Amino acid sequence: MALNISVFDKYKKIDEAAVDALLLEEIRKNKKKIVVLDDDPTGVQTVHDISVYTNWTKDSVRKGFDEENNLFYIMTNSRGFTAEETTKAHLEIAAVVDEVSKETGKEYIFISRSDSTLRGHYPLETEILAAEYEKNTGSIIDGEIMCPFFKEGGRFTIDNVHYVKYGDDLVPANETEFAKDKTFGYKAANMNDYIEEKTDGKFKADSVIGISLEDIHDVNIDKIEEQLMAVKDFNKIIVNAIDYVDVKVFCVAMYRAMAKGKVFMFRTAAGIVKVMGGVTDQPLLTREQMIVKDTDNGGIIVIGSHTDKTTRQMEALKANDKIRFVELDASLVKDEEAFAKAVDDCIKIEEECIAAGQTVCVYTSRVLITADTGDKEDELRLSVKISDAVQSLVGRLSVVPSFVIAKGGITSSDVGTKALAVQKANVLGQIKPGIPVWQTGPESKFPQTPYVIFPGNVGEDSTLKEAAEVLMK
Repeated sequence: MALNISVFDKYKKIDEAAVDALLLEEIRKNKKKIVVLDDDPTGVQTVHDISVYTNWTKDSVRKGFDEENNLFYIMTNSRGFTAEETTKAHLEIAAVVDEVSKETGKEYIFISRSDSTLRGHYPLETEILAAEYEKNTGSIIDGEIMCPFFKEGGRFTIDNVHYVKYGDDLVPANETEFAKDKTFGYKAANMNDYIEEKTDGKFKADSVIGISLEDIHDVNIDKIEEQLMAVKDFNKIIVNAIDYVDVKVFCVAMYRAMAKGKVFMFRTAAGIVKVMGGVTDQPLLTREQMIVKDTDNGGIIVIGSHTDKTTRQMEALKANDKIRFVELDASLVKDEEAFAKAVDDCIKIEEECIAAGQTVCVYTSRVLITADTGDKEDELRLSVKISDAVQSLVGRLSVVPSFVIAKGGITSSDVGTKALAVQKANVLGQIKPGIPVWQTGPESKFPQTPYVIFPGNVGEDSTLKEAAEVLMK
């Protein structure tokens, strides 16, 4: 059942400055490196001046451990993987992180950062990480903390039900289009039931521990710590939260429990990463902060996501008559020659626009393409062909755009890793709430170019237009 955001008013106000002081002291005492495994590039949407690595070679992981920051990201892009592929990736990551940990003498914590609307390879990924961590370190993981709170995207958890904000309404996540995801869909509204559903009954709904908003807003840290100290056998803990200060209260108790020997695995959205890392608030980025190279070229916007929200945002973007719109007809994918010509035609128009100082938006046709055979493997192959074509719209450019915006998780991953060939990026911050900006590294195709990673499920209808206009002259 949907709620109105006025429900927030019934909870006590918290003295955030006092909680901040407690939290900073606990963060200072924690010496473990936080390794965030991000299942698509959007997970850096709450932090700034943090490194994100697009591979998990030993060299990259070692650089992450050597940084002064207490956390770094490894982008796995596993939401675009099969179960077999993500198993392989997580086994590799667990092994190399532990190897570097032993060489540096620094202990570590894994955060499995995933979708704030509860999609992704859960519980597979955290089960693999937990098993490998226990094998490699000899420590037993007592519990798994689940915190899908993500304020910037309008994601809140109340009485163990996770909500998505639409206007002034809070809609249970299971009633949204995201829960109907063909690969990662689910039915449960209550997160206790979600856990039972996703674990095929291995963890029963009535065994799950909920950290209540009442205890959080009473700042009853001792009680929350007691709940955490009692957790065992990898049981699940749900963090209810409607604002960042709620997560801060929880993290004070969590860090205290960890200092007394409790060990946790984390499956979360982006909010708690910022809190655990002590990342400060920062104003939204300006054009001058993002575009650091002198250029008169236009930018490029690539839209691959097919969510209803993305389509509405694209329609709103069309109100800016300074942007040239180019459609890539994805239905041609079944005709190799015709599809290749369509891609070539798009790139030609893009280059003409960018060189002339005009921003260009290239988007895939809004109709989902399905295989005539109805076979899932055939559909996957078509999807991959379209994704490869979309990233090539940036990867094959011979002119340097002043900025790149990619819309959608898979699109932004492919553009970042394949088209731009980024191996390490610095997260500058956010151009709009929940929308991160990478500064590409020297090894990339377009060094020091702002790369805006725009999730498919974030923002209001006008947000894409507003973000583009920040970057345009």
